[in-house]
Amino acid sequence: MTFGNLSKGKILGVSLGATAVIFVAGIVFWAGFGAAMEATNQTEFCISCHEMRDTVYQEYKETIHYTNRSGVRTECADCHVPKTFGAKLVRKILAVNDIYHTVLGTVDTPEKFEAKRLELAKRVWAYMEASDSRECRSCHAWDAMGEELQQRRSWSRHQRAQERGQTCIDCHKGIAHKDVSHLVDD
Repeated sequence: MTFGNLSKGKILGVSLGATAVIFVAGIVFWAGFGAAMEATNQTEFCISCHEMRDTVYQEYKETIHYTNRSGVRTECADCHVPKTFGAKLVRKILAVNDIYHTVLGTVDTPEKFEAKRLELAKRVWAYMEASDSRECRSCHAWDAMGEELQQRRSWSRHQRAQERGQTCIDCHKGIAHKDVSHLVDD
């Protein structure tokens, strides 16, 4: 790009008017994309499908992640969606599979959901293990786990887990939903 072209009303061979339209369209697209990413992170969006609202959401409401002494409540995205943009985008793309199966009716009854529950749980566990429980660690950091705030047995187990390089999901399957880890064949 040279000033000669700019004085002729062109940037990279495109007229200034077309460049302005492309620029504004890009801003509108990016704002809309960001709004869609944020909207799909809301618990209300996640439970808009009855198979989530009537099963795992009801289970979650009975856990410490929903009601606890500190008053901090996690939402679906806090555990299931990464914070960084690239990882979040990948997770959103993978979530298209959930929408696909909702449309197909793969888990549209309690019986169908229960029949698939272990498979669905294994998929989430594998994702969490692969990311070293990244979403868990956005709230639960090893160095923030005070010995005085935990029972002796919990403190000891957390210390061993840290030494072994374990991840949160290795021990805490079923922490926010019905635990089906006992159904896994080793």
